[in-house]
Amino acid sequence: MPDPPARDEDLVRRYLSGDRAAFAALVERHERRVYNLALRMTGREEDARDATQDAFLTVLRKLSSFRGEAAFTTWLHRVTVNACYDLLRKRQRGPVLERGEDDLPALEPPPVPDHADASNLSMDVQQALMQVPEDFRVVMILHDVQDLRQEEVAAIVGVPIGTVKSRLHRGRIALAKAMGITREAQRPGGSPESGTRKSGERADAAGPSEGTVSP
Repeated sequence: MPDPPARDEDLVRRYLSGDRAAFAALVERHERRVYNLALRMTGREEDARDATQDAFLTVLRKLSSFRGEAAFTTWLHRVTVNACYDLLRKRQRGPVLERGEDDLPALEPPPVPDHADASNLSMDVQQALMQVPEDFRVVMILHDVQDLRQEEVAAIVGVPIGTVKSRLHRGRIALAKAMGITREAQRPGGSPESGTRKSGERADAAGPSEGTVSP
């Protein structure tokens, strides 16, 4: 009977003990999800690749500070969100990564689907999603697309769960407005939890983007 896959935390410990292959295993395991999050946040494949590389480079540099107080995936999502915020602020081309970081494997999203792939967002939905304020967009992607629990989303973005619920609600209204969906088009019995909930309500004015969450 084959041995069960190593836990993320075990791979972290192995890498910090000198096993460079352990970090490559972490990248291979989580790269698709990180790339999908970055793609939905930035809306462009090139930006998603840049943000993915930036996120894993940050993980590589800060792995010794990971204490295991939260799940590794929670910490990784937090780092990825920050990388996306940084890229969205800059929106300029530049060197993706200094070569010579021997511990960082070449990044190319593997052909292994995750839940975000199964969601199969249409081009229209993705374009509309880019019109949703960033702080609303990120919680929608984490919860509605990547299927994370609201408690985990709250831990990733560093806000109370009530704030996550509020941002989900306001983000869905903003998405529906961006897609031109009105109350008249709403299906009978539509659930308020639907990711593209149809509504004629006007989205609340978004406050200043927080732009970063503590890693």
